[in-house]
Amino acid sequence: MGDKIWLPFPVLLLAALPPVLLPGAAGFTPSLDSDFTFTLPAGQKECFYQPMPLKASLEIEYQVLDGAGLDIDFHLASPEGKTLVFEQRKSDGVHTVETEVGDYMFCFDNTFSTISEKVIFFELILDNMGEQAQEQEDWKKYITGTDILDMKLEDILESINSIKSRLSKSGHIQTLLRAFEARDRNIQESNFDRVNFWSMVNLVVMVVVSAIQVYMLKSLFEDKRKSRT
Repeated sequence: MGDKIWLPFPVLLLAALPPVLLPGAAGFTPSLDSDFTFTLPAGQKECFYQPMPLKASLEIEYQVLDGAGLDIDFHLASPEGKTLVFEQRKSDGVHTVETEVGDYMFCFDNTFSTISEKVIFFELILDNMGEQAQEQEDWKKYITGTDILDMKLEDILESINSIKSRLSKSGHIQTLLRAFEARDRNIQESNFDRVNFWSMVNLVVMVVVSAIQVYMLKSLFEDKRKSRT
């Protein structure tokens, strides 16, 4: 599909592998958290890229929300192309790696399915991206005279980071709950359609059997003797 395309920060950026490798690919700018839901057609494979710095933490969590079997193949590779994780026919998974400098690739493979498309949700959680130190330096430029208030800059930063961490965890939990709710709703709707279908089949069978029984009983009481004149 061409070379990688990097869109300006902080827009989601799409990247593509050559056609001989993959049918499509996409990536994200280095924001702390990203989540995405997409539909993967039957017989296709979709890959995404995430640029990472040295000694950061990359956590990937995915779930199959809809589709026959609720399963997908998952592949995570390092910037050097080394396979870090490879899973087959999984409905969900969570993986965390300590990163090197470069673009990490993770793929969802639905080539084993011939007719069923899959709806997939995944979330990226990035830690130790080197932004906290820069934020602290920015604080030091604008905050002066903290000794007058008997407060230390480190205490303020610690409180802010604690609140930020808790808010991030709360958002993460809410996102997961929405994903679980969507998957459960899809399962219930599928079961509802299946129950309705087989109920109609049973109803038709009962009507046909009843008609046959009435016909057979009626035939038993018919007078088949021919009257002579």
